[in-house]
Amino acid sequence: MTKEILNGIKEGDTKALSRCISLVENESNGSSEILESLNNSTQTPVIGITGPPGAGKSTLINSLLDKLVNAGKKVGIICIDPTSPFNFGSLLADRLRMGNHFNDERVFIRSLATRGSLGGLSAKTIEVTDVMCAFGFDYVLVETVGVGQSEVEIAGLADTTVLVLVPESGDDIQNIKSGIMEIADIFVVNKADRVGADSFANNLESFLHTKVVTTWKPPVVRSVATSGEGAEKLITHIDEHIKLEDNDRKHILMAEKAYHLIQNQRMADVDKSELQREVAQVLKGDSFNLYSFVKNKVNK
Repeated sequence: MTKEILNGIKEGDTKALSRCISLVENESNGSSEILESLNNSTQTPVIGITGPPGAGKSTLINSLLDKLVNAGKKVGIICIDPTSPFNFGSLLADRLRMGNHFNDERVFIRSLATRGSLGGLSAKTIEVTDVMCAFGFDYVLVETVGVGQSEVEIAGLADTTVLVLVPESGDDIQNIKSGIMEIADIFVVNKADRVGADSFANNLESFLHTKVVTTWKPPVVRSVATSGEGAEKLITHIDEHIKLEDNDRKHILMAEKAYHLIQNQRMADVDKSELQREVAQVLKGDSFNLYSFVKNKVNK
C-alpha cells in the first residue's frame, strides 16, 4: 500500500496525498517508510502565514489563492487549528474558512490539530509539510494558530514568513515582541482601510528601517483582504524573497526541523489522554504534588 500511495503522489493524485497525510499524522504503519523516501531537496517554497487571532490570516490566504489560481498555480494549504482539550480534535473547519477554493483541483487544503503542542504548530506540521512539498505544488502555505510561540516556530519551518498585523496592534511598535519582529520576512498590515492604518504602517516601516541590518529589507504591505487589495503586491514580495533567499539559511532551517523531530520522537511515548486519566486517579487521594508526579513520570 505504501508504494501505491507514493506512486499516486508522484502522479499528482490528491486522494493518495490525503491518505499519505493521514498515515503520517497518525503514525500508522508505513508512515516511516513514506517519510524516509521523500526528497527533502525539493524546490517547493513553504510560506508561513502567522499573526495574532483576528488579523484576517484566512481571509488573506483566500485573496492570495484567487490570484495564484488565476495565474495557473497549484497551491497546498496547511491550516493549524486549535485543539479541543477534551477530544483532541480540530475546533475549526477548513471547509468553512476557505470554502471558495475547497473544490478547486488546483488547491489542496488540510487542517492539522495542534493536539497539545506547546506552540501554534501541530506536532506533525514538519512531516506533513514535507509530504505536501513532495507532491509538486508551486507553493505550500502554512497558517498558524497565531498564539504563543507560533510566530517564532513557523520561522524554523518556512522559507518565507509573513506576519499579518492590524492597525489595532498599536501605534507603539515596541509593544510587538522583538522575537516576532526579527523572524518576519514580510509584514502585512491588513484591514488597511481602518482608521490609523497608515500611521501604523508608517511607524512599522520606520522601525524596520532602523532595526534591520540584513541584505533583505522586509517590506510592509498594506492590504484589505476582504476585497483582495494588496494580494498581488504580497505575492510579488514573496517571489522576490524566495529568489533572493540565501542558501546558507537552508542548514539553519533543516537543523530547526531536525531539532523538533528529535524532540517529538522523545515525547512519543507520552499519551496526553492517558496522562489525564492518571491525574484524575491520583487527585482522588488526600494530597497531590504536580512536581513529584512529573518527576516520577520522567524517571520511569
